[in-house]
Amino acid sequence: MNVPTMAEMTAQGKQPDVLFWVGCAGSFDDRAKKITKAFVKILNKANVDFAVLGTEESCTGDPAKRAGNEFLFQMQAMTNIEVLNAYEIKKIVTACPHCFNTLKNEYPGLGGKYEVLHHTEFLKSLLDEGKITIEGGKFKGKRITFHDPCYLGRANDVYEAPRLLIEKLEAELVEMKRCKTNGLCCGAGGAQMFKDAEKGNKEINVERTEEALESKPNIIATGCPFCNTMMTDGIKAKNQEHNVAVMDIAELIANAEDL
Repeated sequence: MNVPTMAEMTAQGKQPDVLFWVGCAGSFDDRAKKITKAFVKILNKANVDFAVLGTEESCTGDPAKRAGNEFLFQMQAMTNIEVLNAYEIKKIVTACPHCFNTLKNEYPGLGGKYEVLHHTEFLKSLLDEGKITIEGGKFKGKRITFHDPCYLGRANDVYEAPRLLIEKLEAELVEMKRCKTNGLCCGAGGAQMFKDAEKGNKEINVERTEEALESKPNIIATGCPFCNTMMTDGIKAKNQEHNVAVMDIAELIANAEDL
């Protein structure tokens, strides 16, 4: 796979059009790595001039901030901003809504001002510009429901890009009862991903998975590695892993096209 780093590009005197911010999940989580690879395949197919930071990329600080450690967040953010500004980065795309929200809305106050896009927005722009084409392929006629990530939807009002991409797959988009501005959290946001559940009679991700299953989908589509983990665990808890797949939008497009 062709994945150039910023250091390599700078050494060649080049500046990419866009920086792909991979994020912790996309770098280290085995399941999320598949989303990263799918997105890179699409970028290569569309001849997008991109680069990653590689070992120079650090956590955006989202989990630290949500958990209440503002000092650690600012340390992490400032480290990243120094690297990004040194490379004169202007445009960033990321497959993680947590990274997306933090880079877009919280870095400007610390001196990091960039154009930041979620990968579904970027994929839609590639489609609009004719750089990629999406045919129904494997997913034509499949029932797909989309789970809105909190930091993509309610925090940043991005609802249509992922849905438009699903419809371009010629799939049947089926909505859950709670969706878009009324969507329900998967249970991982706010640094909840990294702590034990509190007392209660049901896990949030199971509640959300039950809502998804009510729409009788073949596939639950996500746009966030955290949501993907939570919905996958929910599907396993309901013993539905042989009947329902959990896939990121980038994986749907890459697999439909057999990239």
